[in-house]
Amino acid sequence: MLGEIAAEAAHELRNVLQVISSSAFAARRALDRAEAAAARPHVGRIEQHARSALGIVDDLMGLARGEPLAKEPVAFAALLSAARAEMPPSAAVWEDVVEPPGLEVRAHAALFARLLHALYDNATAVAAPRRPTVTTCARARQAGVVIEVADDGPGVPQAIAATLFDPLVAARPGGTGLGLAFARRVALAHGGSIALVADPAGGARFRIELPA
Repeated sequence: MLGEIAAEAAHELRNVLQVISSSAFAARRALDRAEAAAARPHVGRIEQHARSALGIVDDLMGLARGEPLAKEPVAFAALLSAARAEMPPSAAVWEDVVEPPGLEVRAHAALFARLLHALYDNATAVAAPRRPTVTTCARARQAGVVIEVADDGPGVPQAIAATLFDPLVAARPGGTGLGLAFARRVALAHGGSIALVADPAGGARFRIELPA
């Protein structure tokens, strides 16, 4: 478990540290040219993502210790925005169906946004260089909330479908096989579940169920 948590931490921190590194490089270039004003936005990004990195470490350590999540009502629309914040605007065509439109879920906002980000990251990576259409449906039910994330990519190879959520099982070349393992850990910590479900239209479809 310690090895798995360490691998998940490295996986989740990689994107954040890449932003910090590129922002530091841009800030240094601006300062070398004596353009302090041009450096300020890059320094701000460094501070923002450094705080995000520390938050990721704290959240993952809490998961590893089995601590109860600090859950609160959060607008599902805000989770969608947070999940896509680190992705290029052209990463995918996003289609969202949220019923009711002001749907709230009781969740740890940062961790649940990372869960959705893992699904979005996989969907865009397996479809590259094509820009996929990714559809997210979230609906309130009497028993809780059902969320489905579907894409029009190549789908999941049958050979790994049964073990897709195990650590180090990757559906794409160069993948770490940790994003979906992390997603399952977060879903379980919320008292819910995540599963790969059949999609007659092809592509990959994941269903997340959260209790009321």
